[in-house]
Amino acid sequence: MQNWLLQRAYLTPERAALTYKETTYSWYELVDAAKHRARQLTTATIKKGERVAILAPSTDELVITIYACMLLQCEMVMLNRRLSATELAYQITDAEVDHVIVARCDRDKVNTTYVLLEDVRALAPSRVLLDEQWQEKATLSIMYTSGTTGSPKGVRQTYGNHQASALAAALNVGVSPTDVWLCTMPIFHISGLSILMRAVIYGNEVVLYEKFDVIKVVEAIVQGRVTHMSVVAFTLQQILQQMTEQNIDVPPSFKLMLAGGGAIPEAYLTKANVLGLAVAQTYGMTETASQTATLAPEYALSKLGSSGKALFFNTIRIDGATAAYEHGEICIKGPHITPGYVGRFNELSATSDGWLYTGDIGYFDEEGFLYVVDRRSDLIISGGENIYPAEIENVLHAHAAVHEAGVCGVTDDKWGSVPVAYVVTKEAVTAEQLREHCTAQLAAYKVPKQIYFVDALPRNGANKLLRRKLNQSE
Repeated sequence: MQNWLLQRAYLTPERAALTYKETTYSWYELVDAAKHRARQLTTATIKKGERVAILAPSTDELVITIYACMLLQCEMVMLNRRLSATELAYQITDAEVDHVIVARCDRDKVNTTYVLLEDVRALAPSRVLLDEQWQEKATLSIMYTSGTTGSPKGVRQTYGNHQASALAAALNVGVSPTDVWLCTMPIFHISGLSILMRAVIYGNEVVLYEKFDVIKVVEAIVQGRVTHMSVVAFTLQQILQQMTEQNIDVPPSFKLMLAGGGAIPEAYLTKANVLGLAVAQTYGMTETASQTATLAPEYALSKLGSSGKALFFNTIRIDGATAAYEHGEICIKGPHITPGYVGRFNELSATSDGWLYTGDIGYFDEEGFLYVVDRRSDLIISGGENIYPAEIENVLHAHAAVHEAGVCGVTDDKWGSVPVAYVVTKEAVTAEQLREHCTAQLAAYKVPKQIYFVDALPRNGANKLLRRKLNQSE
């Protein structure tokens, strides 16, 4: 395939590409900055095709660095800034990266040799030949996602995966040269990175915020500055609340909000409809390079709670189901699906007979609309972040005083859901001591908000932990 960046700068050099704070780059300027950064990375001994981990906030400098790595055809391991040093060390080691690029504000989280992003910016450029052709099956990005074992897996996303995802989304939503995507999603998430990938392919502008700021977001929408945005339930709720308090109507210039990262409460969708805010629920995962199915806005209320139908090129089936409303595991096939993993899961096949078994439970209605019952039966989604109970349980089990531990999610007004732990002890320990133990090894949002001490954990006949019954153990 063509080098997307060189092609985009050639086709629409003067069109706006990226706005961060007060600076707007045209596509020529942005690609030119990425070329210069690629040459600086070469001076920093980063070679074409090497695997590079990146840890930095969502700024224009991160975008330039990502595009520079793409020009060098480096495989980028996108590191989650919310993770602890222990979690990041696992991913860096497991991915067997050649280099780590880290922003100065994040360097205390990295316990290995790294290159400071700020130092790279000061380097003189070296000469490097940039290929005009990219390989469709080459890995563009790697993102870690936990499985049911609690051990994070490095998911590969190829150039072909990202391109298929972008094209399918375009066929569903439509593309106009005047579209502007507001990006408040972290770029280390597939939801954030996919916005950057789509921008290059579509030739659209991205307005980038380092962090979600509801006041600024609503201003950008009301002023007609942006046309599209991706949200999770938590951020959507804040936007709706702000608009309601200010008695704001959504201008016709704003076209669509993509809502993912977990179920969207029906009350939010109803309120959005009253405000004239078009919200499309979407279903996707790291292994599918973003969206697999998306509900068209015209069905927002008639198919309340649905994630829509599979996007063009994609196929979805419910394993074992023979009729509408029968529940089963959601299985996906399409060109957007990862070819596999890296590190300790390198030999694990991502698919079986071409199908990705998601572990999520869902069903189709009589018209073929998908409803997701559970994003993996035990998964906790807190403020759009995926939390896997087994990962927390593994940390708790490592404490000398813990005999058994079980973790589940409980409803929270602010975050949607938060983790709580149920622990059987073998010696005296306090809840605060266990929380301190978790804090040292886990991201803050994964640390159990409450720890309950119980005599036994609920299990089935096969001695398998029944997490859904944990909150009955209190």
